[in-house]
Amino acid sequence: MRQGNAIDVVYTWVDDRWPGYHEELARFTEKPADSDPSRTRDNLDLMRYSLRSLERALPDLGTVYFLTCRPQVPEWLDTSHPKIRVVHHDQIMSAEILPTFNSLAIISHLHLLPGLSERFLYFDDDILLTPSFEIRHLETDDGKFRIYPWKYWVPRPEEIRNPADQTPWNLALAETARLCDRAFGTRARRQVCHMPLLIDKASWQRVMESHDEVIARTRGSRFRSGGNVDPQHLFQWTMLGELRAVLEDENTSRRTAGYVPLEDVWPVTFLSLLKARQRRLRWVCFNDNFGPRPSRVTEWMVRRHLQASYPEPSSFERR
Repeated sequence: MRQGNAIDVVYTWVDDRWPGYHEELARFTEKPADSDPSRTRDNLDLMRYSLRSLERALPDLGTVYFLTCRPQVPEWLDTSHPKIRVVHHDQIMSAEILPTFNSLAIISHLHLLPGLSERFLYFDDDILLTPSFEIRHLETDDGKFRIYPWKYWVPRPEEIRNPADQTPWNLALAETARLCDRAFGTRARRQVCHMPLLIDKASWQRVMESHDEVIARTRGSRFRSGGNVDPQHLFQWTMLGELRAVLEDENTSRRTAGYVPLEDVWPVTFLSLLKARQRRLRWVCFNDNFGPRPSRVTEWMVRRHLQASYPEPSSFERR
């Protein structure tokens, strides 16, 4: 991407502390995994710090989209900012599939955001950029996407004997791998690192529409379920299969993509933070692995780290 070209950024976000949210969630919950608070919790204001990191690292920043359920808006967000655009699910998603609590269903609609730039960045709200981040870390000089493999392998579809023993996430990865096996040949695949994902809007739309049956099934699932696919892995593996992306080596991934699990056993998070500080990372994902009652020690430790690393409010925060 040439310097001087503004790029839009899309966040998906929800906060289960919003009045009435738990009651609505309970109306549709059928199994314990459906009410997993790690999917809906925003107890550390991670997106506030993600925006601070974004504004510091990306001088050519276009519109920042917040895709969320109605009527939620972060209370600290300055929605009058000219670069902020809040879009609620019902503005781009069909009424019959709402409400949805399935992030896989939600992100399959990204290309429908009104006015979105042709190339954009998609962020989970727990990803923060470091000062050393540059857009070139996400694409090569000839415009191919850079993809960073994670250490975990994707479960092979034929290896899953009992789907009930698998998490909905693993089932979605296995189903995504099955589609890519059919299109590009059977092989073992690594999961992709938690990362800011650079997306070509037309290509994303084409990938979603070329798998319309399974995407429709994913969209129709209010929670992650068997038979769903992960649009992020589907897009990246498709770009690799079409030779429009390059797969970085594992050492580059370790030097580039940081991962800090937020654990109730606080020494685990402490050691991960320590390792993250010692490496010259480009971004860090703070993944919620808390139980129902998050460790106060871990929360205090991570808040302290975030405030020390990103002390200056962004222009997107209310004064």
